Amino acid sequence: MTSRRDLLRASAWLSMSAVLLVARAAPRAGTLLILGGTGFIGPHLTQEALQRGWKVTHFNRGKTAVGGVPGVETLIGDRKGQLGALRGRKWDAVIDDTGYIPKYVRMSAELLAPNVRYCLFISSISAYASFAKPNDEHSPLGTLTDPDVDKVTNDTYGPMKALCERYTAAAFRGRAAIVRPGLIVGPLDRTDRFTYWPVRASKGGEMLAPGTPDDPIQVIDVRDLAAWMMHMVEARTAGVFNADSPPRAFTMGELVTASRDASPQAGTTATWVPEAFLAAHWKPDDLDLLPPWTPTSGDSAGFSLTSVEAALKAGLRSRPLAITVRDTLAWFQTLPPERRAKLRAGLDPQKESDTLRAWHEAGGKT
Repeated sequence: MTSRRDLLRASAWLSMSAVLLVARAAPRAGTLLILGGTGFIGPHLTQEALQRGWKVTHFNRGKTAVGGVPGVETLIGDRKGQLGALRGRKWDAVIDDTGYIPKYVRMSAELLAPNVRYCLFISSISAYASFAKPNDEHSPLGTLTDPDVDKVTNDTYGPMKALCERYTAAAFRGRAAIVRPGLIVGPLDRTDRFTYWPVRASKGGEMLAPGTPDDPIQVIDVRDLAAWMMHMVEARTAGVFNADSPPRAFTMGELVTASRDASPQAGTTATWVPEAFLAAHWKPDDLDLLPPWTPTSGDSAGFSLTSVEAALKAGLRSRPLAITVRDTLAWFQTLPPERRAKLRAGLDPQKESDTLRAWHEAGGKT
């Protein structure tokens, strides 16, 4: 079992080094275990790995892709203690794509570490304690009052990810990469947080756009993330990395323009409503309805200014935002009508209409 000393060492490693080391070159292809593999990131990772010649194994409950994925070995189990299918097996690398609950991440990491050469744990920038200022890999992380908590909420998600990182680092002892993505976007995204924008622009009419066109946003296309993470696996690069687009590389104005350009026939117009007006007319939580946009003041002032220098040095690249917008809309339009009928995120049409009416009645003044 992981000792307290191991955890302290892991914590120091996570806080002191953005790039701990680049290990000796790994074989270009080998055996890869993905914990999960059938949700959003997993299929893109799987495709990338197979194209690179890796032999891929999925470990999951077998519910999302009943019958498994062609060309991939599937081991059935559950992270919540049902790990028997993993015992006695060896892999060159493991990617933990489903690690949220610390005690279960600790369990699987300690089981796999003796038989797996390298681990890449997918965390989140939500692990940081605060977003009032821009973060880098050295910034303080959130903490849990109860390390055994197993309920994921808005308050516990980030600190739980931070503790998962510590457990992973302690188990693999210098043979792990901790990747903290920002908002992951693109085809197969189930959340609709980014998808809302091209879909809304495709419907025509007057569209509310929050803040100003110059407000920074940060997103990472899931395909760019998957390709980069497989590069990390092949090089066995260890360390801690924020994985996102560079600060100020993309703006909210670019996202709105790209979304309108993806559906020119809709004739959608955008009306920019300042942050101060939204804050005065919405409940505080309502300001979270429009990711990737976040308020540029207060507790979230630094959210879209997260440093990604370490990841850029390790090879992470972002495709043009317009390509991600176009491909996301094209994918969404292939979904069944009942799925497309109601977005899972974004601004409710009635709320959008009411807010625009109030803005116009105020004469376009805050």
